[in-house]
Amino acid sequence: MDLQIQNWLFILVPYEGESISHFLGRFRRANGLSCGGLGQATGLYSAIARWEKFRFNPFPSSEQLQKLSAIVQVEMATLQTMFPSAPMKMSPIRLCSACYGEKPYHRIEWQYKEVYKCHRHNLKLLSECPNCGARFKFPALWVDGWCHRCFTPFAEIIQQKP
Repeated sequence: MDLQIQNWLFILVPYEGESISHFLGRFRRANGLSCGGLGQATGLYSAIARWEKFRFNPFPSSEQLQKLSAIVQVEMATLQTMFPSAPMKMSPIRLCSACYGEKPYHRIEWQYKEVYKCHRHNLKLLSECPNCGARFKFPALWVDGWCHRCFTPFAEIIQQKP
């Protein structure tokens, strides 16, 4: 008798406006995958690491999105919304602590060049922890939602109006 054991993965639903970096990090952690492991599973290899760091040159092709979609089980149209649709800043990583407090995930729109404040809360986007000055890490690395240096929770960071 020949038994075949099928690999299976936990499927995650993307949040509205979630950045590809944040989603890939959540997916990898839920499935115990390294960046290289997800790259190998999708056949995209180093593209996964580039996308987690907001490096989209070259921009993902339809073929690449199909490969990613087949593994993460997210429709290609939804994946496309997780990549930038406007010119963006790769760094610094920015966030609205009020939004993060409501729903803890990174929004792709926070990285757009023309966006400097949260349109929902009318607060200036942060690019570093105001308590210790540390720049925020890439969203793929946001495991616990706090500053990696002083451990201040993102949701408790006080922001100023622009």
